[in-house]
Amino acid sequence: MSVIRSASVTSMGIKAVLPEAIFKRVLFRGAIASILTLSLPFGCARAPSTAPTLDIKLYQAWELQPGDVLGDRRILGGLGDISIALDGNSVYAPFDGRTQIDQRRCLIFSSPDVPAYLFRLCGLKDARPSMVNQGDTIGSGTLLQFATLRKQPNGTWAIVEPAKAILERTLKKS
Repeated sequence: MSVIRSASVTSMGIKAVLPEAIFKRVLFRGAIASILTLSLPFGCARAPSTAPTLDIKLYQAWELQPGDVLGDRRILGGLGDISIALDGNSVYAPFDGRTQIDQRRCLIFSSPDVPAYLFRLCGLKDARPSMVNQGDTIGSGTLLQFATLRKQPNGTWAIVEPAKAILERTLKKS
């Protein structure tokens, strides 16, 4: 029989005296469990984005904006937005460019090909900031709220009517 070794193993307030072999197994299993538990947040969770959100100043001052909450419902679109039923389909980068997230959790697409314009896409799942190539998937969803913003001389952005060709490039992979 193994030598009895006193251990300060406490479970629910009960101290136990364990044989040395069992003591070592409990200690080893506890160490493994601790390592696995500590590593879970690093291996299974998506790292939070460190990219700052955009704060776009609109030329027009409308009271309700996408992302606002009215009662217990979130506003998805506003004046100037085009509503498109995606039915779970993807949307694509219309040009080479960059995606960013604004303060209302909408995806903002910008490109050096159209430097005076930003495209705001609200309602997308899996939207994240990144550099993208034309035709890359930038998100998917059920309902897309699309707005085109044009830079004004005073540095603000005005919502303008989107070009049909830009919308088509956003909805079909090129």
